[in-house]
Amino acid sequence: MKKSIIFLSFISLSLFYVSCTKDDAQEPDPTAGLTKLTEGYAVGAATKVEIYLENATLTSGYNKFYLALYDSVSGKRIDQSNISLTPMMDMGTMKHSAPYENPASRNSVGHLYPCSVVFIMSSMGGNWTVKFKIDNLENNKIGDLTIPVTVTEPTLSRMKSFTGLHDGNKYFVALIEPSSPKIGINTMEMAIYKRATMMSFPADSSLSITLTPEMPTMGHGSPNNINPTHTRLGHYSGKVNFTMTGFWRLNLDYKSGAAIADSTQYFDIEF
Repeated sequence: MKKSIIFLSFISLSLFYVSCTKDDAQEPDPTAGLTKLTEGYAVGAATKVEIYLENATLTSGYNKFYLALYDSVSGKRIDQSNISLTPMMDMGTMKHSAPYENPASRNSVGHLYPCSVVFIMSSMGGNWTVKFKIDNLENNKIGDLTIPVTVTEPTLSRMKSFTGLHDGNKYFVALIEPSSPKIGINTMEMAIYKRATMMSFPADSSLSITLTPEMPTMGHGSPNNINPTHTRLGHYSGKVNFTMTGFWRLNLDYKSGAAIADSTQYFDIEF
């Protein structure tokens, strides 16, 4: 009888352990592969904010951020929130903002809110901050968190600007892809913004682009390239063909209708 009781107790404990194991199984970490930049609290929103980067460091050009939000008391994830960004450069005698993209939805994507900032210069010129305004729709509270960031200049620039010959406006062009170039056809993606004021840099969709890749040291280009065309929110997408490894120059000519906007810009890529 005693052995039967012990056996039944063992079975019960085993079933309890299996049940708990299933219940406590963790879902995949949504931040796996990302780099944590910092964390803090959005004062007024009762929200803890964790900020992650797609790359290890921030550089001049297009930078992807991912925000994870938590209730500051319960620790529960917040998956419904309106978030808006305000990047700011303080140069001492003047201040200016930069292009940015707020999260596209009030709903998180895999518990994260993707957004981006296009830093138009490095921190050598002053001090960058980014303010995140959090409208927590799960408790109907609003607050913000401002963080200082350090922006470096990459060896090969991924941020260019020009003054349009056709309208005199300042345009900023960020190269997004290829981020990991390879031999063959690569996706080419750029984002273009026009400075309206020192605090406003709206996305621009008005330009047409001609892409001409070349290897300056080898004296040849490549076939089967597709000119970037506007897709959404100032993003332009095309294809660039790298026929071999080495140093490539992506020459870019910009037009607005039949008028030339600029024909001096290029991006260098080496792999």
